[in-house]
Amino acid sequence: MLRQYELVEKVRSYDPDADEAMINRAYVFSMKAHGGQKRASGDPYYSHPIEVAGILTDLRLDDETIVTAILHDTIEDTVATPEEVERLFGKSVARLVDGVTKLSKIEAQTENQRAAENLRKFLLAMSSDIRVLLVKLADRLHNMRTLHFIKNEEKRRRIARETMDIYAPLAERIGMYEFMTEMQTLAFRELEPDAYESISKRLEQLHEGGGDLIERIGRGLKAHLEANGIEAEVQGREKHPYSIWRKMAERHVSFEQLSDVMAFRAIVDSVEDCYRTLGLIHQRWPMVPGRFKDFISTPKRNGYRSLHTSVIHDEQMRIEIQIRTREMHAQAEHGLAAHWAYKEGKDAARTRHPWINDLIEILEHAGSAEELLEHTRMAMYQDRIFAFTPKGELIQLPKGATPVDFAYAVHTDLGDQTVGAKINGRVMPLRTPLANGDQVEILVSKAQHAQPSWLNFVVTGKARAKIRRFVKSKEREETIALGRKIFDEIVERLPAPLGWEAMAEALKRLNLHDDDALMEAIALKRVDDFAVMEALMPGSTGTAGVKPPPQRQAISIKGLTPGVAFDLAQCCYPIPGDRIVGLRREGAGIEVHTIDCERLADGVDADWVDLAWGDETDGGATRLCVVIKNEPGSLAVITGILGNHGANIVSLDQVSRDGSFHTFHLDVEVHDVQHLMRILAALRATDVVSTAERL
Repeated sequence: MLRQYELVEKVRSYDPDADEAMINRAYVFSMKAHGGQKRASGDPYYSHPIEVAGILTDLRLDDETIVTAILHDTIEDTVATPEEVERLFGKSVARLVDGVTKLSKIEAQTENQRAAENLRKFLLAMSSDIRVLLVKLADRLHNMRTLHFIKNEEKRRRIARETMDIYAPLAERIGMYEFMTEMQTLAFRELEPDAYESISKRLEQLHEGGGDLIERIGRGLKAHLEANGIEAEVQGREKHPYSIWRKMAERHVSFEQLSDVMAFRAIVDSVEDCYRTLGLIHQRWPMVPGRFKDFISTPKRNGYRSLHTSVIHDEQMRIEIQIRTREMHAQAEHGLAAHWAYKEGKDAARTRHPWINDLIEILEHAGSAEELLEHTRMAMYQDRIFAFTPKGELIQLPKGATPVDFAYAVHTDLGDQTVGAKINGRVMPLRTPLANGDQVEILVSKAQHAQPSWLNFVVTGKARAKIRRFVKSKEREETIALGRKIFDEIVERLPAPLGWEAMAEALKRLNLHDDDALMEAIALKRVDDFAVMEALMPGSTGTAGVKPPPQRQAISIKGLTPGVAFDLAQCCYPIPGDRIVGLRREGAGIEVHTIDCERLADGVDADWVDLAWGDETDGGATRLCVVIKNEPGSLAVITGILGNHGANIVSLDQVSRDGSFHTFHLDVEVHDVQHLMRILAALRATDVVSTAERL
């Protein structure tokens, strides 16, 4: 553990103007506050915050950050109060300490909820001052270094999993690769001990068998560059066990088949030297196709810049080489901390690291703890691809991202209004996964809005959060509109006109706070018609136990979106023109069936609601069963008839083959029943069709 004077000297060595008295006060305050508390290792508890502060001095951080590290556990684990910290160390330090402090007093039902609440507060604090993140990462790194002292295996695994899912990706996102690598290695050792042990032993054997192989390859690289006029510092290392394990899993290969387990760095003076070095290396050794990446011309989203290549070295050995300048190397090792981004203020930090904005948007729109964790992990922990706007702007996305993800990454409004996409000049489906280097043009319409079906293929947390938020608001809006239509019909059944105070009195009797809450409750059958009538006009339904008067007029579903406030049943496929009825169950949208649907017999637990399509309602999908002759061109005849009649085929399935005949089920979009009848008549009139029926 660092002694008091050693910690102060380390800070003063890079910041002579640091507030020495404040650091000394914090050291003594932490020791006294933690008192006789012990860690699982048996060490005094205050040794942990002192070691965290020591880690941050290696990053040359300012005195306020160092003091925050020393105090970061005092509010949570001792009797110290935020007011006391503010009085002794100032508002800035108190705010930072509060940001790092976990919400240990949250009453959460599940571990996920507790983790999400901690993450929620942490992200909010981080968005206002990035130093919160730096202290938190150093705190987690030291906790991982001492994880083996915890006796409870389940607790060790939970901490390791949280580190792997949240903190290591956060370190990677701000370019702090040393932190990320050590966290991943320590978490991997806990989560997959057998795999860790096996890979570590293989690395030892490789090291013993090759002797000074890394040193020899490094010397050869350096000599080749110097012979061609490039002064370079060359570093070599074996890849760490977790990185090797991931490559083995991704490529489905054994350790012996994984040839690039060694990596080298060539650190040069300028960007020009980077590209000259790359050329010299490729001249001397063959490049492995597909393994070259230029992060200098297209930096990673965390600011990382470097050239990456893999070559086949002597004796058919593949090695990875990274080429960068000294400035790039400092950024690669310490990331955001190397830039001191927090000195530039919140806006500059967000501009340099726009993924922070993405996380904050996810934070604001996530509906549940589990959703927050899911989206945050996706935002932080996926391999990236690069795609371009038509104007050449670079957009980074996780692998598997689609044009809809791309649109939301550019702007929320663009995502909401997306109707199509051109990828490299060709119109492609919205669910098409994007590839590296794709140019994407989003086609929009102001009449468009986010579609619930997009949730089946979008992968970014930001897109999922925005779509879910829109769908939820649309569901409530349309549920209220449907409830209002049902309410108007209920009022029609009352024996006398309503007084102007009747609604306010009814809300009190039903314990609902406003009109919208009542309409939503009616649509979702949280209150039945009998209760609403009694609340509006006591005694209107007669004596207790008597059913309310029957429905007098059909309720129009015009203006409502199928799948939002109501669902069109998949058993009878109702379309405009059909006589329809709705099944209303508690907590669910109304299910719409045709009046002769066999499934209505299952609706004994639901209220039946007489429905109508409404004037000029247009469009719906229905299912046809068509039996056709097994001869060339017969299917083309069927599709031609449908096309000539303006019907769109949504899906087509062959359900049986019976010698000379084939049976197909077709889902077809039509205007109404009359339109469908004309299509069926045309199908039955053609020679290749044996039968054509609506299912």
